[in-house]
Formats: sequence, C-alpha cells, structure tokens
Amino acid sequence: MSKIAYVNGTYLPQGQASVNIEDRGYQFGDGIYEVVHLYRGRFVDEARHLDRLERSLGEIHLPMPMPRAALRMVLMEVARRNRVQDGLLYMQVTRGVARRDHAFPRVPVPVSLVVTIRHIPPYPKDVERWTISAITHPDLRWARRDIKSVNLLPNVLARQAAREAGAAEAILYDEATGMVTEGAATSFWIVDAAGVLRTRHLDQVILPGCTRGALIAEMEAEGIPHSLAPFSLEELRGAREAFLTSATSFVKPILRIDGQDVGDGKVGPVTRRLFDLFSRHVHAGLGNSQ
Repeated sequence: MSKIAYVNGTYLPQGQASVNIEDRGYQFGDGIYEVVHLYRGRFVDEARHLDRLERSLGEIHLPMPMPRAALRMVLMEVARRNRVQDGLLYMQVTRGVARRDHAFPRVPVPVSLVVTIRHIPPYPKDVERWTISAITHPDLRWARRDIKSVNLLPNVLARQAAREAGAAEAILYDEATGMVTEGAATSFWIVDAAGVLRTRHLDQVILPGCTRGALIAEMEAEGIPHSLAPFSLEELRGAREAFLTSATSFVKPILRIDGQDVGDGKVGPVTRRLFDLFSRHVHAGLGNSQ
C-alpha cells in the first residue's frame, strides 16, 4: 500500500506529494515542525506536542493552520489511511508560498501544512537492548533553540559526526562556557558523581522536550528528586549514568560517551527505574476512546 500524506487539504500518495518551490519552508526554513509518537492508535502526550506547536508558531508570528480539533482529525486520518497503530507522525507548518523575499509577505498568504507518518516498533520491553553510545559536539545552533524550527543543519551535522564516530547521538555543549545543552535531537540527562539526577532547566538554549516534560511530571508524582540546572562537560565525564529522552528515544540509556564508559558501562538503577516509569506512562489510558 502506498504511503499517504496530507498536503494543504489533500490526502494523496506520498510519492505524488509536493510543495511549491517558493514555499518559504523550502526557501528559508521559515516554519515549525512537530513529531508525535503514536502508540496502539493513541498519540502519546498529544496535548504537550500541540501546545508546543502552537507556542513555536506564535514565536515566529504564524497562526495555527486550523483549529486544534480539526488538526487532530487530520492527524488521526493520516494514521488511519496509512493503517498505522504504532508509528511516528511528522507535521510541518510553514509561512506558505510567496515571491522570494526575506521579510514576511506584504499580503499574508495561507500557511502550508504537511503531515506524514511511518511505522516504528512499539515501546521497547528490555532496557538492556535499548542502549546507545554518544559523542560530545560543539553546539552550533542559533540562539532560539526553544523554537522547534525546521532549520536543522547544525543538528544534521552533529548527528552525522556521531554516525561517523560509530555513535547514535551527539551531546551538544557551549564552546565558550563548556556547559552541556542537550542532544542533537533529544533532551539529555545525567546522574552526577554525587548521585543527583540532573537535566538543564528550560530557557532559550534548549528545546522544551515533550517527553522530558512528561517524565518530569511522572517523577514528581512519584516523589523522585531531581535538579533542573546546567552542568559542565567535566561533570558529564564524571557522571554515574546518562540517558536521553525524546518522542523516539523514550528513555534511552547511554553507556559510552566519546569512547569512554559512563559509570560502570552498564544501565544504572536510576535510568532503569525511569525507563519503567515512562513505559507505564506510554501504556496509560489505552482504554480511552480515540
């Protein structure tokens, strides 16, 4: 069966889907995207993702492409037409099609909306089979990393550097300060040398990860202590545990960074507990209507 995409009001085979060459997303990266995990026909943390989409659009002065209820219907229809129960849905909103000029179009044009979906394996059952290695890499991105912009060239280059090093992710850091920010496409956490669970606080330097936010809410409900504060590369190198969170990584342990073991090189007890905690979060509410 051909994959089906939604492009500006039309559902069509993905191989036939296209956007105008003067779409500002193509010309300037003038747009926002979101990625949502679909688990057994239910979007995980849907409200968080749509809230973040709306916030990012507002930060670049773009309206929502349609009311939220209508957008949700489009997302579910894309999943239905593709017969996907466990997948990853991608949506992108750009400023639309206009004559190439850096400033916004003088006469506003309709925003463009593209939605696609692909199958992914369901939430992993075994944390031991979910581990990765990573590298550290300078953070070369623009100053407003809290906006989920389609401008991802620095992220692409960081991920490619990781791949060439035989790793799965690049942990980014500020060259001027030596402080860690986040992963190239993930939120990053450590259990430091003193046993404190840490991830950077939200500001304009990192993306407000939806999985990060959901995990923090679950941790607070369970009374799991943690610190939202910056940490350095030096502290990272002395960490007992490290892991990633994202809509695709869930809670993913990192066993090696820059070729060196994290802690004892095994999945640590804190990471294991949080992997199980987020698994319960993903499985929650499956009996609800779609």
